[in-house]
Formats: sequence, structure tokens, C-alpha cells
Amino acid sequence: MIRRIDALSYSNALRQLPAMWKSLFAAVMFILSYALHPALQLVIAGWMTVWCVLYAKIPLRAYGLLFGTALLFFCLSLPALLLEIGLPTAGEAVMSLQLPASTRSLYITAEGLHRAGLLLARVLACLTCCFFIIFTTPFGELLQVLRRLRMPQIVLELMLIMYRFLFLLSDTAHGMMLARRLRGGKRGRVAKLREVAGMAGSLFANTMHRYYGLSQGLITRGYMGEIILPPYLSQPVPRRFAVQACTGISLLLLAQLWILRSR
Repeated sequence: MIRRIDALSYSNALRQLPAMWKSLFAAVMFILSYALHPALQLVIAGWMTVWCVLYAKIPLRAYGLLFGTALLFFCLSLPALLLEIGLPTAGEAVMSLQLPASTRSLYITAEGLHRAGLLLARVLACLTCCFFIIFTTPFGELLQVLRRLRMPQIVLELMLIMYRFLFLLSDTAHGMMLARRLRGGKRGRVAKLREVAGMAGSLFANTMHRYYGLSQGLITRGYMGEIILPPYLSQPVPRRFAVQACTGISLLLLAQLWILRSR
């Protein structure tokens, strides 16, 4: 998946927009995703999805796959948000289940559902803002933006090395799984889990070996303790996108002001 994302970040329709402008736009929308009303947060999620799918021409399948994977972590947190154990008062529990050999119940309250709904709206809005940057801006340009924002050089170098390390890890894992299949690896979920557990140690060793080769390659190319990034080149923002972004942010702020006054 990481290779697919990297390829889309270079080939999307918004590739030519300045990375600084896209980062600023996403940052503003991310802040609004925290501050605005939940209904407006859902509007932000839909609007940022339009930017990615319609404007940037990101395939809906790739976008949905990454979105669903991210929402999986939210689903894993739902039991802690919804489920309560105890003796609910009259009318408090929306759903309840009597625990065996106990007087206590496992129940869900309306307050818990409301809390989970508010969190879901915020998560959707924040995720779409992050996906806008992930799918439309190459990692190298993000490093240039961070460098212009006075990010320490050591942090940028660590980010660049770790990003490269992800590709090494992915390639090594794919090669090991392919080799295991060609050798007649066992089928079935339990057998696959055992194979993955047995491959974990060798995966780390092989990845570190390739990482050592990468570091040696940097030294042979004249690495002197600092990775030189290309300079940031400022480009004009098309008027169409600038007007849409400013108009959308203004409408969201006006809608938030109207909601606050109508309470």
C-alpha cells in the first residue's frame, strides 16, 4: 500500500499545486475539524473527500482502502467508549446484557452512543485532512515545507531515513512471503500465523542488512553527516482553487457562528 500511496502522490491531478499552500490549507481544515460543530465536521469530511477523489483524481478504491484501514482502529476503541459494567438505573441503558453468575449487567447508554458519534465525526474530518496531504503531496516536498518552517535538520534526516526504511521493510517482507509460497508454504490461517511468527526474526535481520547497505551507499556517495534537500520552489496557486478554499473556510466559519447564536 505504501508504494501505491507514493505513486499517487506523484501522479495526482493536484501535484502541481504548491506544497506549502496544500499544507497550510490542510492545517487550517484540521484545526477546524477540532473546533467546529459535529455536523460541520461531517461537511469537512465530505468536502476534503471531494478534493481528493474529484480534484486530485485519486482512485476511489485506494482511498476507500486506506480510509477503512484507518477506521478499523476507531472500531477497536468502540468497546471502551460504549460498554459499561454495573447496575444501570431505570431508563439509563439502551441495551443491556445480564452477566452470568452475577448481578451486574453489560450495558450501553445513550450518553455513550452520543460520545462515540461525536468522536466519529471528528475522526472522519481529521482523517480526510490528513489523506489530502498524503495523497496529493510527495514526501520530498513535505520535507521541503518542514525545512522552510525551520524544522531541525536532524529531524528531517531521521524522517527521510525512516521513510526509506519502510520501503526496505516492505520489499523484504514481500520477498520472504513469496519465497515461502514458492517452497510450498502451508495453507490455512493457523499455519500462516505460525509462519509469520517464525519469519519475524529473520525479517528484522534481513531488513537491517539491507539498511546497512543503504548506509554504505550514502557514504560512498559522499555523505558528510548532512543530507542536502533540494530548495523549495514557490509556485503560484491557481485562482480557482484559492477562491474555493477561501470561500469554503468562510462558509464553515459563518455556519459555526450561526449555530452558536441559535443555541
